[in-house]
Amino acid sequence: MAPTTPSGYGMTIPFDGVPLSEQRDLVVALEDLGYTDVWSAEANGADAFTPLALAAAWAPSLRLGTAIVPAFTRGPALLAQSVATLADAAPGRVAFGIGASSNVIVENWNGIPYTEPYRQVRDMVRFLRQALTGEKVSGTFGRSEVKGFRLGIRPAQQPEILVAALRSGMLRLAGREGDGAIVNWLSAEDVRTVAPIVQEAGGATPEDPTPREVVARIFVAPTTDRDTVLGVGRYAIAAYLTVPVYAAFHEWLGRGDQLAEVWRRWGEGDRRGALEAIPESLVDELIVSGTPEECREHLQRYVEAGVTTPVIALLPTYADLRQVISDLAPR
Repeated sequence: MAPTTPSGYGMTIPFDGVPLSEQRDLVVALEDLGYTDVWSAEANGADAFTPLALAAAWAPSLRLGTAIVPAFTRGPALLAQSVATLADAAPGRVAFGIGASSNVIVENWNGIPYTEPYRQVRDMVRFLRQALTGEKVSGTFGRSEVKGFRLGIRPAQQPEILVAALRSGMLRLAGREGDGAIVNWLSAEDVRTVAPIVQEAGGATPEDPTPREVVARIFVAPTTDRDTVLGVGRYAIAAYLTVPVYAAFHEWLGRGDQLAEVWRRWGEGDRRGALEAIPESLVDELIVSGTPEECREHLQRYVEAGVTTPVIALLPTYADLRQVISDLAPR
């Protein structure tokens, strides 16, 4: 049975629309309000490490997580240096999330072939396990041949390594070789499909049910304005669920028929039609919205389904960021 109390309660940083240099007070407020974690992402905005390095100094009790760093876009040595530096700056407070990302980010934006994503993630996890101990590492890891690399910083405490996972293969990898999984763009009910795969691969049994961590990045539109929720929600869903890896994920979850018209129109270049074809019910499943109390209740359903650490990713539907942070704080 999944626990009903989360082990952590996080917020995605940096906050959109606020210069990073002006976010110190917001991050300190998270700590004061009872948030336990801050998690960064890496796509076309801030890199994953700089906001967390600042948060390490601004709020010395918060855990720092990446959700996620792509496994393709840094060489093995540079990736190990980045992880080790953050872990050295915030001993015992780092959870490093790594994943395959998508063909859009890896291939279209970074010019790196998006081939064998499972192997790339698996091998970079294995490389980091070795390199972060300070031992000399040689061998073939994904796309890279490493020859005699030894990390110059050995973290006092090894960071957790979490694997971003969608379907069963990567979910099993997260449980078997990672310290847990990072999931996103799924409903609370979908968690009941994905979380057990992680836990079973990690060796959880009825006799020893100690779970792997399951971090869920959950998109939250903190407003009761229905038109705003549907507009922003449909836009966000279209931006993600038309990407091949997410389309395959939702087809695997059983939403192929529900999204077929969306994918058809998107493929034909009919962006407006694709947005209109997104069912209102799907917005309600994938986007948390409503009053603060309704949002917290919805987040709790993720926990009850098997998420150990819910992480809020705010969608731009609010006027007062400070008030939203306070309203959504753990109770």
